[in-house]
Amino acid sequence: MDVIQTLAHHHGSGLVSIGRVNGLYGTRGWLKIYSYTRPRDNILAYPTWKLSDNNTWVPFKFIAHRRQGAGFVASLDGILDRDSATQWIGSEIAIDRAALPENAAGEYYWTDLIGLDVFNQEGVLLGTITGLLETGANDVLVVNGTREHLIPYVMVHYVAQVDLERGCMVVHWHPDD
Repeated sequence: MDVIQTLAHHHGSGLVSIGRVNGLYGTRGWLKIYSYTRPRDNILAYPTWKLSDNNTWVPFKFIAHRRQGAGFVASLDGILDRDSATQWIGSEIAIDRAALPENAAGEYYWTDLIGLDVFNQEGVLLGTITGLLETGANDVLVVNGTREHLIPYVMVHYVAQVDLERGCMVVHWHPDD
């Protein structure tokens, strides 16, 4: 699947987290970036990033990047030296939800799945999706209710239906599993 899948939370402001600032690189204000997107370099497709600063979001134009180890380092317009870059360590990187490409039928952004109520086919509420895990073979839904369920995110076999409008998902899963 080549569409971006975001791992992080949907912000009430219409923003979607796509990564975070992990540290500093060099003396010219470059930031070390950890990407939540799949593939990881999809984060580079967005010309404007918003960084979190005490519950406000500050927009920056994305200027340049380089691969660095498992992640990237990036230069943002207006962050010119190490001192001005320091305040952004640990900041979430978000984009406007409207900037995300449309999904193909049956594809969902992870951020849209977080918070859905999960029912099994007998109508038993298993809980709410609180996260997703990458296992390599397939992604796994973390569903928290009276207990935690780890349900493979495999359409048809485990996931019977996703209804974003109603805020729910129906799965083939026994409450004791």
